[in-house]
Amino acid sequence: MPYAVVSALSHPGLVRERNEDSLVAGPWTLCATVTENPQTLVFPLGTPLAVAVADGLGGHPGGHVASALVARRIAAVAPGLDCEQAVRDAVDDCNRAVQAAAGGDAGGEFATMGTTVAGVVLRPGSLLVFNVGDSRVYAAGRDGLRLLSVDDRPPPNSAWGASHLVTQCLGGSRAYRPVRAHVTERPLSPGERCLLCTDGLTDPLPDDVLDEVMREHDDGRAAFELWKAAVAAGGPDNITLAVVRVADE
Repeated sequence: MPYAVVSALSHPGLVRERNEDSLVAGPWTLCATVTENPQTLVFPLGTPLAVAVADGLGGHPGGHVASALVARRIAAVAPGLDCEQAVRDAVDDCNRAVQAAAGGDAGGEFATMGTTVAGVVLRPGSLLVFNVGDSRVYAAGRDGLRLLSVDDRPPPNSAWGASHLVTQCLGGSRAYRPVRAHVTERPLSPGERCLLCTDGLTDPLPDDVLDEVMREHDDGRAAFELWKAAVAAGGPDNITLAVVRVADE
């Protein structure tokens, strides 16, 4: 049976006081915590395996609560994510759960908490990629790094202005707003690798740096070197990432 090797790391960076990112890999979660050494886990690919990162919205109190809620809900439903519609339904459920936990006008300081999410569901022979917001999923193959997710960011030079804004997220407002998750399916073969990350990695580091590190290193070493590069570039935001590799038995 093929298996997946997941190497994950989550760190607040050098500027933020709190880590508002969370991560899920199978039943295992890192929620608004700090690691400086990658955690590497191995999972058999039988039932669907979900790996995802969630980035609590900056400037909105409770981002760490929203991201942790989403990571834990994905961990709970992952074995049933066997098709695109199941993933869309799960993301919609996460959005409603964040909205409900925020409490709207009665929610006090957490009333507008929200989070992005980006992840993959691995099954034998296929990969489901999903995201809402600007956290990313890349394929890291022999032909280089390729973006698989879709950034929910305003177009360049638009009236929205700042590049850190997102056009949709889970939660983030007092009133319920539906989301339209980006979900795609692609073939999955042994030897393939993916990089999942929040914008604390991709904002300070261009894709060519990510590609160079992924070409040079595997698994936990790749995760560590990516984190180290983001910190060396100023670590302006929380840094959460997972390197996923599929292998034969």
